[in-house]
Amino acid sequence: MWGKVNRGEQLKSPLKPPKLPYSGTRDTSEPMKDRKFVPKGPRGGSKPFNRPGKSAGRPAWRERDSHGDGPVILYGWHTVTMALANPQRRIRKLTLTENAARRLADENIQTPVAPEIVRPQEIDRLLSPDAVHQGLLAEADPLPSPDIETLKQEGMVLVLDQITDPHNVGAILRSAAAFAVKAIVTTARHSPEATGVLAKAASGALELVPMVSVQNLARALTALNERGFQTVGLDSEGSEDLSEVTLREPLALVLGAEGKGLRQLTRETCSVVARLDMPGEIKSLNVSNAAVLSLYVGAVRLGLMKR
Repeated sequence: MWGKVNRGEQLKSPLKPPKLPYSGTRDTSEPMKDRKFVPKGPRGGSKPFNRPGKSAGRPAWRERDSHGDGPVILYGWHTVTMALANPQRRIRKLTLTENAARRLADENIQTPVAPEIVRPQEIDRLLSPDAVHQGLLAEADPLPSPDIETLKQEGMVLVLDQITDPHNVGAILRSAAAFAVKAIVTTARHSPEATGVLAKAASGALELVPMVSVQNLARALTALNERGFQTVGLDSEGSEDLSEVTLREPLALVLGAEGKGLRQLTRETCSVVARLDMPGEIKSLNVSNAAVLSLYVGAVRLGLMKR
């Protein structure tokens, strides 16, 4: 829960409620799975996307430390066209429907590789049943992960403490791009890979906001502290409301997973732990909503909205 706990509800319950950091509900959503992604691969006998011995139905949130060098799957109009426009993104394969190819040509969007034109059902077959691909599917190389020591000491960055739901992380990325966040720091383990569902939810923001992957979040926060960042953790038991905290640049806002919130060592490493107070009857926020609210508070307090 981001805001204060509803004390009236606590008194009615004979049991002590579990600690909820920002949201009043636990993160119980299942990671989306790519049902059957088995592209034919480039001509010339190259290996297909699926690796030997791996299930075609593996979850989209594979941990980066074991699979981070594999291809990234991008689908949807904004996701793919933003990747096509990013000179740092190397496209390996591009699959389009006739309508999507025509739209790209009409909007004068160049493709770095010759696309394969297929029927919409062919792309449907390669993705999960509810994937909205809009006739575009790309296989690409991952973007490089910057070093935390190279982050500019200005504006805001986000730090995500083991948020595993790709929908939430994608939505956070989209909000981060809207607020000109300089980077998002995530853990190499227990965080979704920047592909598939996450990329679709980010709606092109993957190409705009660098993702910094670290092995140890506490050490990363320590490095940010040493480089002059104000590290503010968001938790329901924060000492004061975020709007009342004296904020300064560079600012790092730290969010934890729904249900368990910030881990103890993460809390202890932050320079400030604050909360988000809600005036309404519902005192809880989804973590992606809490992220955009905290970004707005930070941007207003730092004067970033006028730049």
